[in-house]
Amino acid sequence: MTTRYARKTYRRTCIYALVGLFLGMTSLVIAQQKNIFTKEVYSRVEALFGKNGAADVAKWRQLVDNIENDDIDEKLYQVNRFFNRFDFVDDLRHWRQPDYWATPIEFIGTGAGDCEDYSIAKYFSLIELGIPKSQLRLMYVTALELNQPHMVLAYYPSPTSVPLVLDNINRRILPANQRRDLAPVYSFNGDGLWAAKSMGTGRKLRGSGPMKMWDDMIDRLNSVMLGDTQEQ
Repeated sequence: MTTRYARKTYRRTCIYALVGLFLGMTSLVIAQQKNIFTKEVYSRVEALFGKNGAADVAKWRQLVDNIENDDIDEKLYQVNRFFNRFDFVDDLRHWRQPDYWATPIEFIGTGAGDCEDYSIAKYFSLIELGIPKSQLRLMYVTALELNQPHMVLAYYPSPTSVPLVLDNINRRILPANQRRDLAPVYSFNGDGLWAAKSMGTGRKLRGSGPMKMWDDMIDRLNSVMLGDTQEQ
């Protein structure tokens, strides 16, 4: 019963966060396009996560700059590889919370996170690299071999194509129809929420409800990027 309840809670949490996704995504992309990774930002990152954390954030920014003009396959490969090198640590152990969505800077700065953190960081990175959000979805699945909820990032080369899956469990970027170990449930991005239909497009839904977790993540990001001293 505990496992079943946890799955239902996780599923509801994913849905509830969706209403705020578009506004949060817009805020982050605007911030990154303004290139505000200044010395002051890195000083704040270092104060929070130490010199090693700040150095890893700088490596992330350098990666984005280095592959900006590369083809899509190289962008997917490099972003997937960069984030998959960090340690998997569940939220209770890492953040002492049952469910916590880390900002990309928190994920990189601490060098660890769970499946949502890998997927969110990859999502933001690829959007900044020029991939339209319409081609990207955060996909909630069941990892069948582990028998537990999981999240991956799906890239759709075209609206009707089988997506490629960026994952921290299986680090190879494979078409979704070759990932028999994953059973899709929902996928979402800044444009909406879809009920899973195999690993394809599925049926578009409407999400509603609290959006606190996503908004909290954006607030924490703005605190580091913009020097907001407001208590979180």
